Amino acid sequence: MNFKHKLERIIEKNNSLLCVGLDPDLDKLPRHILKKKNPIFEFNKSIIDATHDLVCAYKPNIAFYEAEGLNGLSQLKKTIEYLQSNYSEIPIVLDAKRADIGNTAKMYAKSVFDYWNADAVTVYAHLGKDTLLPFLEYKDKLTIVLLKTSNPDSGTFQNIVVDRKPYYLYIAEIIKKWNFDNLGLFVGATYPKEMRDIRDLFPNKIILSAGLGAQSAEIKKAVNAGVNKQKSGIMLNVSRSILYSKNPRWKAKKLRDEINKYR
Repeated sequence: MNFKHKLERIIEKNNSLLCVGLDPDLDKLPRHILKKKNPIFEFNKSIIDATHDLVCAYKPNIAFYEAEGLNGLSQLKKTIEYLQSNYSEIPIVLDAKRADIGNTAKMYAKSVFDYWNADAVTVYAHLGKDTLLPFLEYKDKLTIVLLKTSNPDSGTFQNIVVDRKPYYLYIAEIIKKWNFDNLGLFVGATYPKEMRDIRDLFPNKIILSAGLGAQSAEIKKAVNAGVNKQKSGIMLNVSRSILYSKNPRWKAKKLRDEINKYR
């Protein structure tokens, strides 16, 4: 089953466009979790078990695991294996933000899709199409190109004007000509106008977005800008405001239901 069909099924089953980011910070984990042998995995497991019927995807950011060395990476592996053993219908997006020349990209793609066994990955397109081809060769997986990120300074480079249009849109128009079915796009929810630009250009592509929680993006604007004609086609990621809330399930349900109000 390819990524698009897997995502469509879980969106329908859970009535959700909410993606939960599994970004565990040891400095923020509860004390009773920190006492366990694998605190990162145990924390992730508690979040997954509490929210699995409320989400359309999980998105671990590999930086939070790399920061803890081999032990952190082993717990990422445990997390992915736990998801695939217990909730295999839920897609896993590995937020790795890869970009390199072709032969290195081939190894990155092998790592993401063969070793980590993720369903999707985030990448940069700035090095050219040949650097994305190793990822796109995995036809059942989704390769998500970062176009407009959610951070405040993203416009420093992403909005530079090229041929009378912002750079993020200039890149998007080139990507559209490549015509790959298994290519997705990232646009921050903090930029609904830019989200609308990308949705208009790619009416049928899957969009990954972020910024609804700690970055304070407006849910209504983000949903209205990002959904496709079927009121679907987008994964709206939230991490910190769910992970570290007093009741992660309640927070996830609240966000899921609020997103659904504007679909």
